[in-house]
Amino acid sequence: MTSKFDPKKIEEKWIQRWEKERIFEAKPDPDRKKFYITVAYPYPSGSMHVGHGRTYTVPDVIARFKRMRGFNVLFPMAWHVTGSPVLGIAERIKKRDPKTLRIYGELYGVPRDVLDKFTDPNEIVKYFSNEYRRNMSKLGFSIDWSRQFFTITPQYSRFIEWQYRTLYKKGLIKKGEHPVRYCPSCDNPVGDHDLLEGENAVINEFTVIKFRYNELILPAATLRPETIFGVTNMWLNPDIEYVRARVDGEIWLLSKEAAEKMKYLEKEVEIIDKIKGDELVGKSCKGPLNDKEIPILPANFVDPDYATGVVMSVPAHAPYDYVALRDLGSDIKPITIIEMGGEVPAKEIVERMGIKNQRDKRLEEATEVLYRTEHAKGIMKKSIRDYGGLPVRDARERLSRDLIKEGKGDIFYEFSEGPVICRCGTKCIVKVLKDQWFLEYGNLEWKSRAHKCLKNMKIIPEETRQNFSYFIDWLKDWACTRRVGLGTKLPWDKKWLVEPLSDSTIYMSYYTISKFLNELDPAKLDVDFFDYIFLGKGDSGKIAENVGITKGELKKIGDEFRYWYPPEWRLSAKDLV
Repeated sequence: MTSKFDPKKIEEKWIQRWEKERIFEAKPDPDRKKFYITVAYPYPSGSMHVGHGRTYTVPDVIARFKRMRGFNVLFPMAWHVTGSPVLGIAERIKKRDPKTLRIYGELYGVPRDVLDKFTDPNEIVKYFSNEYRRNMSKLGFSIDWSRQFFTITPQYSRFIEWQYRTLYKKGLIKKGEHPVRYCPSCDNPVGDHDLLEGENAVINEFTVIKFRYNELILPAATLRPETIFGVTNMWLNPDIEYVRARVDGEIWLLSKEAAEKMKYLEKEVEIIDKIKGDELVGKSCKGPLNDKEIPILPANFVDPDYATGVVMSVPAHAPYDYVALRDLGSDIKPITIIEMGGEVPAKEIVERMGIKNQRDKRLEEATEVLYRTEHAKGIMKKSIRDYGGLPVRDARERLSRDLIKEGKGDIFYEFSEGPVICRCGTKCIVKVLKDQWFLEYGNLEWKSRAHKCLKNMKIIPEETRQNFSYFIDWLKDWACTRRVGLGTKLPWDKKWLVEPLSDSTIYMSYYTISKFLNELDPAKLDVDFFDYIFLGKGDSGKIAENVGITKGELKKIGDEFRYWYPPEWRLSAKDLV
């Protein structure tokens, strides 16, 4: 009698055999071509979901395929637990928050005796990292678990300290001001875990361009200051109440909401009086670069709670503006100022997508596509004084800088989407904090090197290359520290912690040596040690003696890094690109 086929038992048999034989633990082999593949490590604060299954299955398929082709494959995994989300979870469980207890007890199926321990964030990390590993094993992932680490272990913190000392020495970290998400009621910066809504909102830096109506400044906030040369009109919402406010000594027209936000941006703001938008509709203003009369037109789409409530119209390059003027039946002609191979880019994409009116949801997509394309490929028309012939991304940076320097522009910070709501129920705003530490991603030489690396990379799907290029240019100073959370203390200013995105940029190099460092005294892993391993600098004898290992063991660690690094493949979820 034939036995019944039981695929579950077969799976369990081979998973146990793989683990017992440690067949996925990779070692350097100079006689075989290596293949090093990594994927974004997870944050184990809850159970895996189907998206994780897809994200981690893809690299496993590639790793297995390469092994069958004869490659020596390294596919490691680790746990990203820095930041404050688990602190927030632990605090809510400590307070016996009903919603949190229901999610972790009923949805995630955490046993009651374990859940009671979740008042300690380390217990949350311990439980869910074990759950992730158990599920990854059940899925059959061919991971080298000997290299597993947590981003809060002392050894990893020493690695991050080395990274930041190196960047600081190169002049790529500086101190200054920085905008953050802020709850006025709690009087604190807020992270994702503090929010009921708006977790995906990022802070955009707008250039404020100062148009004038007599002595009144109309501050148009824009993400594309280079399009000032194509402005045909201004938009004001005729139905909302604006205010005249003294802002750093100048009289500005702002929505009431914008005036309130300005107070948190290190501006001196005094409300003078109120004025309805329709009182200025039909008037004309002038731009900061010439005396051309620019009509002020009505637009109900102007949101008083977004930026300043004053919008400049560039119908040749902004699909929303083109459609709005078309709906008004205006005879205003678009002014094309960017070379893209066509006559009026906004008109062309609107017609190609068949967009009918301002209510068409595809307008947002058209705007994003055109903005990204012009940023990546656009060239300013040669007829434009001082900026003609420049790539759009260069003209944008230079013009914004010039306007601000000449007192014709300013900066305004706003969320990319809203609302952003604190758990206390208060609407959050952007606040500028002082004495913050930044990674100077705006450094032009650094950007140039990043673009050069990107050019030499194979990107799948290829169309996302444009996204990478856009964000390399978009990034400026990045706040790399925060006060609260788990993580590595900034070595020269220990009241700050390295924030969780900034401590996860080069961990692919750490994987190559993590299994050795797990056995070493973290107190002895100093700058000299990491300089030797990663940069080949220093006296190996002295370094080995200081760490408490032999020269041969030190060399073995360095050889492991040099064999595996750099990775051949790096994968991530689409929403992280």
